[in-house]
Amino acid sequence: MFIGEAPGRKGADRTRIPFSGDQSGRNFDRFLASIGLSRQQIFITSAALCNPRSDSGANRKPSKTELVNCSTFLRQTLEIVNPEVVVTLGSVALDALKSIETHGLVLKESAAGVYHWNGRVLVPIYHPSPQVLASHRREAEQLRDYKVVKQALKVIETPLNSKPQRAQSFAQRRAK
Repeated sequence: MFIGEAPGRKGADRTRIPFSGDQSGRNFDRFLASIGLSRQQIFITSAALCNPRSDSGANRKPSKTELVNCSTFLRQTLEIVNPEVVVTLGSVALDALKSIETHGLVLKESAAGVYHWNGRVLVPIYHPSPQVLASHRREAEQLRDYKVVKQALKVIETPLNSKPQRAQSFAQRRAK
């Protein structure tokens, strides 16, 4: 299960399909393809269900109130889909998970780590937006992050607990 921030004005808000119809969606598809995944193999949702806009009509980050208002839906979606691996796309999605089960993770420090959270494997990675690629996480770094997602799919065989902690390294896991 991949969790994004909110539907984008030029993308999901228009197409009603998460991460589609805009450059973020094209980047997301390319990153998925780099690890052999397709949209048909995953579930995608957003931390906020509406497209938050500034007074000028541009996309803006969802407010804490908007995230809290959508947290019941996110919780129920997690319960229904029941994914073993949750991938958050950006800091907003990672922070939104705190309303379901607290954690102390911060994207800048935790990006591309594999953690135990709420009985699942959690992999926080950066959002695939062009702005993030230009300023925070270059494409080569994001492609490496998606390789961690692919590896995390193998982690699901490990018994999980509800505390966010660094999962064993893949080398440690293979040694068992």
